[in-house]
Amino acid sequence: MWQRAQRGLAAAGLLGWLRSRLPLLYQYGRAQQWGGDCRALIRGLRYRSRPRRTGRLLAALTGAFLWEDERVREDEILRSAEEMKHMQVINRMFQSQIAAHGNDHGWELVMDKKDFKLWRRPVEGTHLYQYRVFGTYMDVTPRQFFNVQLDTEYRKKWDALVIKLEVVERDTVSGSEVIHWVTHFPYPMYSRDYVYVRKYHVDLENNVMVLVSRAVDHPEVPESPNFVRVRNYQSQMVISPHTTFDENGFDYMLTYSDNPQTVFPRYCVNWMVSSGMPDFLDKLHLATLRARNMEIKVRDYISSRPQDFEGRASPDRKSNVSNPTVQMEFA
Repeated sequence: MWQRAQRGLAAAGLLGWLRSRLPLLYQYGRAQQWGGDCRALIRGLRYRSRPRRTGRLLAALTGAFLWEDERVREDEILRSAEEMKHMQVINRMFQSQIAAHGNDHGWELVMDKKDFKLWRRPVEGTHLYQYRVFGTYMDVTPRQFFNVQLDTEYRKKWDALVIKLEVVERDTVSGSEVIHWVTHFPYPMYSRDYVYVRKYHVDLENNVMVLVSRAVDHPEVPESPNFVRVRNYQSQMVISPHTTFDENGFDYMLTYSDNPQTVFPRYCVNWMVSSGMPDFLDKLHLATLRARNMEIKVRDYISSRPQDFEGRASPDRKSNVSNPTVQMEFA
């Protein structure tokens, strides 16, 4: 309680200081530009000065991304893996009843097909839904599917909706990445852009792969008037091989939610999301088949190490890159 009060007072004092200095900027040239920039900064700081957002406030002032506050935590990865185990137990023991998965957690079955099931449940306090897919592919390997999903350069070729997709910053110790993704939305809506941190874990002992992504703010990617920024976004993909990472056949579970910031009726938004997930997975699967059959070069994330990747590293971690004991298990 006392820490929250301190953060609030500190943030309020900083905003007051900025407001007090704002008129002074008009005594010099370029009044409109400086005034607009300062007002935008104050608006941003007001948003970032909510409880538990002190790190983002400091990031806004220093221009640095604070990995300690924003990186995907171990418990997020472990929770996703545990949920997959629970799903597989239900599938093995009660295949005819897996459609009833999660009734006690509010999940509602939306689509039930062979090797593909889709549920949804309300996101508390909103009109939106969280979605979960459980499915199986038998004609590609887990490694191929996982790598195609992670390879941003290859996705630009197989996903026609992508306008921009690039790594903004990479943590060379953990391999975590901040991604900026701009995508087309159906006409007449503006294109959307996402800034998110992603991290993956490959558990060789338990034979499972996990990819967790969620929205963050990054000082190098301010909002653009050309796109609508999606601030509420999270995704967890878990892949469980039937045998090994390099043999065909695996189960996967994708849990996803976002707020696309649209004024369309709720049923339209929910239809777009629920139909978009199967479409994305179909395209991802086809891209994996194409990469294998045409021998398209796709980066192998499982075997690589953090220092093998190109891109801008976080400044506070460059000194650790030379450590030869670092293992590439996350991105």
